[in-house]
Amino acid sequence: MLDQKPGPDGDRWYNCMPLYHGTGAITCISALMGGMGVAVGKKFSVTNFWKDIHDSEATFFVYVGETARYLLNAPPNPLERDHKVRCCYGNGMRPDVWEKFRTRFNIPEIAEFFNSTEGMFALLNWDKGEFLSACVGHHGLILRTILYNRYVPVKIDHETGDIWRDPKTGFGKRMPYAEGGEMVVSVPNEKAFQGYWRAEAATKKRFARDLFKKGDIYYRSGDALRRDSDGRWFFMDRLGDTFRWKSENVSTAEVAIVLGQYPGVAEANVYGVTIPNHDGRAGCAAIQLLDGHSGSFDYNALLKYAKARLPRYAVPVFIRKVDASTHIHNHKQNKVPLRKEGVCPSKIGTEQKDGKNDKFLWIPPRGDAYVDFTESDWKALEAGQARL
Repeated sequence: MLDQKPGPDGDRWYNCMPLYHGTGAITCISALMGGMGVAVGKKFSVTNFWKDIHDSEATFFVYVGETARYLLNAPPNPLERDHKVRCCYGNGMRPDVWEKFRTRFNIPEIAEFFNSTEGMFALLNWDKGEFLSACVGHHGLILRTILYNRYVPVKIDHETGDIWRDPKTGFGKRMPYAEGGEMVVSVPNEKAFQGYWRAEAATKKRFARDLFKKGDIYYRSGDALRRDSDGRWFFMDRLGDTFRWKSENVSTAEVAIVLGQYPGVAEANVYGVTIPNHDGRAGCAAIQLLDGHSGSFDYNALLKYAKARLPRYAVPVFIRKVDASTHIHNHKQNKVPLRKEGVCPSKIGTEQKDGKNDKFLWIPPRGDAYVDFTESDWKALEAGQARL
């Protein structure tokens, strides 16, 4: 795979991702078993990354989550183009950083995979040019035909976070690939999935039974994807991250991509927050700015930009100004603590300890600009005096 060459004069990998995590571990094992060398970094460090790449003479490196964004947001490094890398491999390369990353660091190939440790639904995009930029996989006509009834997009009920079921028949609804939905995989029985260790209940939740007809069984990926007419697969959202507002479904990934492309924004982490006396969840974006932009950044210019590119219901009602990104051990964004805190002033800093001094903006009722969100505004929402 990826035209790797084994042996002393062959390809060499650089890996500074956690070795207890699937991507780091499996990539290392696969490279070594295939006869390639591996240079292991102690941990991911923006400061040392390009020095390690240069010194190891690596031709491949592994990335996960937002590591590409962190490298792109860093000041220029004299070694960032002085290397032998021909391809980077991993998952989580965001569309808004994809081409910027390739161009700035002179990396001709990006191999983005989509998978889980369970390995039931796997895609690979070996991108060598603009056609496959920013997608997570590609299937030609033959694979699209073979897998038509194996990989199936199904309608999601965003009120319950589960698969939508027809109230009369109890069956789900297959969605067009171009529109997308949660991807489910046809399997002969539960034994097709190895299951979670000593967690039978969690294992059973991974299956949808009687989905399109009595007796069928599908493995649930938990992810929403779509595929265009050229066979390119695009990630839409993680199930549970998409939220409902104004009777519409909001994809956090779609909103984050738009906000992340605005000049001065280092990272946008988008999630839905519950608001007193309101149905659904209102959009909130935790915005981290690039160094040097905090004093002059115009959030209302960002609002104008977002309104021109997003449906009205998808434009974030709230902005949380953060100094640092929120991610888990493998550098993927973590929405959970931010979502739990919401915008209630008394909860800020209870889950995200570093965020107790974060400031909030909002678009008040009948407003058309971001203004400071205060404790009195929260009390007005609680009392039902303000309706969004």
